[in-house]
Amino acid sequence: MIELYTWPTPNGHKVHIMLEETGLPYTVNAININKGDQFDPEFLKISPNNKMPAIVDPDGPDGKPYSLFESGAILMYLAEKTGKFMPSEMAARYQVIQWLMFQMGGIGPLLGQAHHFRQYAPEKIPYAIDRYTNEAGRLYGVLERRLAEVEYLAGDYSIADMAAFPWTRSHERQGQNLDDFPNVKRWFAAINARPAVERALKVLADRRKPNFEKDEEARKNLFGAAQYEKR
Repeated sequence: MIELYTWPTPNGHKVHIMLEETGLPYTVNAININKGDQFDPEFLKISPNNKMPAIVDPDGPDGKPYSLFESGAILMYLAEKTGKFMPSEMAARYQVIQWLMFQMGGIGPLLGQAHHFRQYAPEKIPYAIDRYTNEAGRLYGVLERRLAEVEYLAGDYSIADMAAFPWTRSHERQGQNLDDFPNVKRWFAAINARPAVERALKVLADRRKPNFEKDEEARKNLFGAAQYEKR
């Protein structure tokens, strides 16, 4: 049974969705990033970048336990392990990989910055807000053009969709309106309605997000000095 180390964030939800879609059995280990669990020495052994999610597969390559961090790598690993949601044929496979990399290099980091400067930054910086809100809009435009051509990002439903979808759930906080992107809205609704996705979004859903104006510990662990301590 796969050991999943996670928290209910977009990156965590990517892996929750894949595990639910494939039906692989897994146990959930909550890494409360608000309380600083990501800095625990035992967790750092499997996730040296102190980020979640991470997994430990007791039945890894050669039948030995195998740990893995980075959500994109985990998705690829689980796809290869199960033979699902990423084709083996080279051209189709790289359709999936390129859109997965688009999420990893663009959708995740830049939508995250839009979210941060619009919602969490202690000081409202108009330049940063405008820069990342505009970039978020540009990235949604890329999705919109692609999804005008195909039903899902790589043609068929794949790990590329599982990676991008959780980040678009916060479109309003990123300064975006899905009514401006009808193809993205259609894609979003289709994925959101999948039973496996519904189950995945419930993983640790009862853990409330902190009020950063009142929870100084969470602010320090997520955005402050705790991130930069030598370990």
